[in-house]
Amino acid sequence: MTDFQQLPLSPALLAAVEGIGYASMTAIQREALPPILEGRDVIAQARTGSGKTAAFALGLLQRIDVRQVRLQALVLCPTRELADQVSKAIRRFAANLPNVKLLTLCGGMPLGPQLASLEHDPHIVVGTPGRVQEHLKRGSLHGGGIKVFVLDEADRMLDMGFEEAMDDIVKRIAKHHQTLLFSATYPDAIRAISARMQHDPVDIAVEETHDESSIEQRVVEAEPSVKADVLGRILTQEKPEAALVFCNMRKDTESVAAELDRRGFSALALHGDLDQRDRDEVLVRFANRSCTVLVATDVAARGLDIANLPLVVSYDVAHDPDTHTHRVGRTGRAGATGLAIVLAGSRELNKLRAIEERVGAPLGRYPAKGGGDGRKVLNLAPMKTLVIDGGRKDKMRPGDILGALTGDAGLDGKDIGKIDVYATRAYVAIRRDLANKALERLRAGKIKGRNFRVRPLG
Repeated sequence: MTDFQQLPLSPALLAAVEGIGYASMTAIQREALPPILEGRDVIAQARTGSGKTAAFALGLLQRIDVRQVRLQALVLCPTRELADQVSKAIRRFAANLPNVKLLTLCGGMPLGPQLASLEHDPHIVVGTPGRVQEHLKRGSLHGGGIKVFVLDEADRMLDMGFEEAMDDIVKRIAKHHQTLLFSATYPDAIRAISARMQHDPVDIAVEETHDESSIEQRVVEAEPSVKADVLGRILTQEKPEAALVFCNMRKDTESVAAELDRRGFSALALHGDLDQRDRDEVLVRFANRSCTVLVATDVAARGLDIANLPLVVSYDVAHDPDTHTHRVGRTGRAGATGLAIVLAGSRELNKLRAIEERVGAPLGRYPAKGGGDGRKVLNLAPMKTLVIDGGRKDKMRPGDILGALTGDAGLDGKDIGKIDVYATRAYVAIRRDLANKALERLRAGKIKGRNFRVRPLG
């Protein structure tokens, strides 16, 4: 079975799948969707980018009864970034289902607005374990009607210390529910969680979704003192549309991004110390090509699904082979080729040898070559982001923004990039050389017949 049309999905969901452009099912969808739609518990080994979100999203939406105003599906994610990404995916699949209410509940966000939103029960909640547990404890979230409970990237939730919260959440929701557990790895602790939380689960393991032969892996031998120069040379030479650079420490993401910015690259840092709005804006700019290089920790980048990512660089050698595999797997997806480069100093060779043992072959090694004299050479991203202080609460849609830009503002549609609309703000990518013109026109004109504050981001 490869065609979604062969599945017992509602016409509304099948139409959404077709509208999104999914032609055929991925391996995880082929294996997981039939038992999910039968109501079976499922434990599945699948990495980011495998299509697992579509599998559980379609499964839970099939079971939602919008006439019942109560919480019916709960999805737990390890990070705010993944929770936001999962929420967006579920909303896309629910596009043809009227009146489905979904809330994203994550820590690091003010509690007040979440409590206000919970005055009327949502049908679906996607959130991080700590904040979901807090709402269940205080009674602002009611779990008695949950039909589907999803643990997404369960191994990472264990790594982050959420096991106790996960166990407590299970005790506070409906006793009889379907449990779907997705994990990139199957350590004993995951097996133990499955034994506690699942009943006779269907066990699914899916191979990597990318073709290993489509990814070239290289090691560049570089001591810490020259890594910035080497990274600058790589980016200048490869000229990637987008690059993801991994650091092992939060503080290093900031210093590496600042150094790249000094050298003329459009670079931003992503790590756990950023507040939610800053994190959102970093991810928006990277996804809409207003930022070319994202420098991140592994935890912060967990769950990111960036399309067309041609280059991944490990500024530091990953602590373990599994983490290295996760990094490499960000590139070379959907039939594309990718390049994964590790910058390895002499003190990191033991970690590198462990990775090569896992790969089963030595990785090609190259001597370090500097990036010239370090002078600034502009390598700016092709787009620039404008922020509009209006969003879903103002009934604003991407089409409204596009209409304002191509109408009164006089821009051509091809000069306008990705548009992201949040609850109280919206972001639109404009071709860099036209961004000032768009800004002036939007400030002078109206969107949906109203004046909104508009400002450049970054």
